Amino acid sequence: MRASRLLSVLLLLQNRGRMTAEELAAELEVSVRTVYRDIEALSASGVPVYADRGRTGGYQLVDGYRTRLTGLTETEAQSLSLAGLPGAAAELGLGTVLAAAQLKLHAALPPELRSRAGRVAERFYLDVPGWHRGIESLPHLSAVADAVWSAHRVRIRYERWGARVVERVLEPLGLILKAGNWYLAGRCEGTDRTYRVSRVLALEDLGEPFERPPDFDLAQYWQDWSAQFEKRMYPTAAKVRLSARAQALVPFYLGGAGARALRAAVDGETGPDEDGWLTLELPVEPGEPAIGELLRFGPHLEVLEPADLRARLAKAIEEMGAVYG
Repeated sequence: MRASRLLSVLLLLQNRGRMTAEELAAELEVSVRTVYRDIEALSASGVPVYADRGRTGGYQLVDGYRTRLTGLTETEAQSLSLAGLPGAAAELGLGTVLAAAQLKLHAALPPELRSRAGRVAERFYLDVPGWHRGIESLPHLSAVADAVWSAHRVRIRYERWGARVVERVLEPLGLILKAGNWYLAGRCEGTDRTYRVSRVLALEDLGEPFERPPDFDLAQYWQDWSAQFEKRMYPTAAKVRLSARAQALVPFYLGGAGARALRAAVDGETGPDEDGWLTLELPVEPGEPAIGELLRFGPHLEVLEPADLRARLAKAIEEMGAVYG
């Protein structure tokens, strides 16, 4: 543990130049006293590190000194695939590992590329979760990730929709991060299924290795599953008229399925009428959810078909009018 920290101190000084004991302590999450001891150990081992006194002082290496000791550990190499997702790496328990891997990689770059990489990190930041969302509780995410890495069967207690709790033994094949939510692709009783990790109530690693299917492609599986999920979510369509304002709101209110339907209509032969209203088939959820979805558009959307949906929407508007007088 200490050897790894000493290497981190060395690489920090090599990458960033002069750093105070307080800055090093904050970066490594140790005490200032520990930093003092680590600097003494580096000096005793022959590393040319020296201290500048005063308010603007700190520790730095002798000009021109560089170490080539930048080999990555296995977990550090794995964590680099999440280099653009620091939040995801932290949720998987790889936050400190990712930081160490990035530090080693940064140290190995030539000065020009190292400077350019630093400018990218200063100017771009990726924040995956959407707005207006609470942070999900993910107590079992790290254990799920371990089972995926090791290809071990697991037994889980899982809360399905409707608060029904089931127990499953499955072979975890991969993890997917979608809009801030983690999903597990796993094979259960010979069938590939998807589980939302936040709904895993308990997990036991059975210690039984399994052979990953040689033809399993995680990216393709997720694309196919997402398409099927979208069809289940929007099994019906409504013929509607949309004003220009409503057309701009479709991607925000109805997501990718609505956006694709809108693009198809815009690119079609008919196009908007002289008032800018566009007639198209919009995917909608079944039952009451469709009423709430369509009411969000206010007077900028008119349902033409089916007749029963138009009637239910008119009744809802009438009842709202009675409430507001």
